[in-house]
Amino acid sequence: MKHQARKRFGQHFLTDGSVIDAIIDAIDPKPGEALVEIGPGLGAMTDPLVARCGQLTVIELDRDLAQRLRQRTALHVIEADVLNVDFGALAAQKGQRLRVVGNLPYNISTPILFHLLGAVAHVVDQHFMLQKEVVERMAAVPGGKAYGRLSVMLQWRYDIEAVIDVPPEAFEPPPRVDSAVVRMLPLPTAGVPAVDPLLLEELVRVAFSQRRKLLRHTLGRWLEERHHSGAFDVQRRAEEVPVHEYLALAAAVKPQA
Repeated sequence: MKHQARKRFGQHFLTDGSVIDAIIDAIDPKPGEALVEIGPGLGAMTDPLVARCGQLTVIELDRDLAQRLRQRTALHVIEADVLNVDFGALAAQKGQRLRVVGNLPYNISTPILFHLLGAVAHVVDQHFMLQKEVVERMAAVPGGKAYGRLSVMLQWRYDIEAVIDVPPEAFEPPPRVDSAVVRMLPLPTAGVPAVDPLLLEELVRVAFSQRRKLLRHTLGRWLEERHHSGAFDVQRRAEEVPVHEYLALAAAVKPQA
């Protein structure tokens, strides 16, 4: 029986063979690697991935799809919400760092990216299909409208590159937006200030809470509440501050008692 895409799961199944080939080439999977696919769906990427790497772990929330996938001996199926999956434990189970791929549900793509941020030390790389606008925000440089909280929080730990543009007609049903594949490579931690992730997240959220105003109205007050006396120019807008300055500030701010 043909599987109907389920709106509540944000399902759009990739069907264009040339696009699939281009994505697999970009991932370049090898035998013996610990590949994990999020949201395999009907297996458009699953089949060519298995053809190259031999074994694959897939995370699928849809019960019917998970049942179909279990019929494949080359697949280790985790039937779960990806936001509840412990990627660190999965890497420990496999005895190596993970390569994570997937056509992410667009309605929860940002929570998934933030969830994986906590497991970055256990990841070799990530290749995801996302809404093109989201990829542009992830890779944005300071000074533009696309640069924001997502840019800072992800560029803190990853080198981010858009590798393939994908039109709506490559999917069934077609989404109402353009898509893109992004490559995310974890950055070395040497030379990067050690920061409290929760503190950094709060700092960046406050900074971009009123992005049209100067930072003295938002982040400036936040710093005053924490009695921070260090030098930081708050006569700028949040989008003008590069990632390394946010990191340096987060490292310098003392956590509240």
